[in-house]
Amino acid sequence: MATSNAVHEAAVGLRNPRMGLRVGLWVGQVLLVPVFLMAGWSHATTPIPALVQQGMGWAGASPEALVRFIGISELAGAIGLVLPALTRIKPILTAWAALGLMVIMVLAAAMHVARGEMGALPINTVLGSIAAFVAWGRFRGAPIASRV
Repeated sequence: MATSNAVHEAAVGLRNPRMGLRVGLWVGQVLLVPVFLMAGWSHATTPIPALVQQGMGWAGASPEALVRFIGISELAGAIGLVLPALTRIKPILTAWAALGLMVIMVLAAAMHVARGEMGALPINTVLGSIAAFVAWGRFRGAPIASRV
């Protein structure tokens, strides 16, 4: 009987109440990585006229250096969401990467509002909220211990 209770408690996470938070944080990280890898690669490498043609009018109205900087920042943020956490080498960088991506989404939302592109706000809000959750979780809720 004691064994079945232990299995049940482990299954529902009663032995480790932070397990659900840790799983949620990893899910958030894994969801954000491909989005920011694709967006970052696109912003960093695609010719500006092609970005505009794809519906990113803001890229044509912004200096090319800014568009490339945003792309490189998104790529670095995507890598930072998982690499330090997986290797447990300076895992605090995962929290900083998430915070940086949240800032990018806040600034993107402000730029879209200024340009009257309200259709982009839900995407910025969802991605920024997930990034904020990951930043909070990796700073405070369930930080990853460094192995060094």
